[in-house]
Amino acid sequence: MNVSTTEWAITIGVTIAVLLFDVIIVARKPHEPSMKECAVYLTGYVTLAIAFGIWVWSYHNEPGKDGDYGLQFFAGWLTEYSLSIDNLFIFIIIMASFKVPRKLQQEALLVGIIIALFFRAIFIALGAVAIEQVSWIFYIFGAFLLYTAFSLVKDTDHDDDGENAIVRLARKRFTVSDNWDGLKLFVKQNGKRAITPMFLVILSLGTTDLLFALDSIPAIYGLTQEPYLVFTANVFALMGLRQLYFLLGGLLTKLIYLSQGLAVLLAFIGVKLVLHALHENELPFINGGEHVPVYDIPTLLSLGVIVGILGITAVVSLVVSGRRERAGLQPDGSPKAPVSPADDAE
Repeated sequence: MNVSTTEWAITIGVTIAVLLFDVIIVARKPHEPSMKECAVYLTGYVTLAIAFGIWVWSYHNEPGKDGDYGLQFFAGWLTEYSLSIDNLFIFIIIMASFKVPRKLQQEALLVGIIIALFFRAIFIALGAVAIEQVSWIFYIFGAFLLYTAFSLVKDTDHDDDGENAIVRLARKRFTVSDNWDGLKLFVKQNGKRAITPMFLVILSLGTTDLLFALDSIPAIYGLTQEPYLVFTANVFALMGLRQLYFLLGGLLTKLIYLSQGLAVLLAFIGVKLVLHALHENELPFINGGEHVPVYDIPTLLSLGVIVGILGITAVVSLVVSGRRERAGLQPDGSPKAPVSPADDAE
């Protein structure tokens, strides 16, 4: 795929402009966005992603070379978007664990998304260099995704504590203020410098983003080896994530089989990566260093499988959780907590 320096410059410039627009809007008036506001922004971001994919399809199309880059973008974007939705579960846990005020959650999420974009840009660059220099890296990517898929199936429950080891270390090392002060990370308390709760929230979001990048970048490199498409798919997947957090906050708890669906998705891409590695094999202890004649899954089939997995996961999750709620249970099948008279009166 021949991407000019001008295209890269425009893409990065537009990304920075959108982030600055978000920063200005949020910083000017911190608030909990309405459902209408979230829906308008999210519709705009999704429309932009679809328009961009159509542009790539028409402008960079190379028939006959598995160079249907538009399809590769859509497959990568849908995969990254689905993994980003799983991120939202962790974001919700972090916000609840730290008791972040609702009007400050937009600011925290925005900083977390910027950190995620920064980490993913680094991993995208490292992945591109590794693919260029080491042909057998696809074996490692494939094995890692298969391991991740197995881990998701084995442990589908999200931890209800947003504090990881790094956050706990920060609590031990620094004095933590009890007061929230917008996006300020440090304040003076009793004449001494102290970190704010927002510092811990952003630290938790940042380290979580780092772990998710380890999964998402190998996954998308299994669908396209074009760094430009990998970068833009990640950008469009993260744009609108803040609005999606507020729009789908309640609905996310009903996607009870999301982890299993993502496990199947990652396993499929892991198999695709291993098959691609065998197809391009140069390791001397495999088939004498010659290419192995295995089936190389085409992009169109990959896109169909991704859409099918995500669609089935969403439909089955909503149907089953709906039945459980009508039976007086939580979406995950556990009994509902009894409502106190005070809560009922309220």
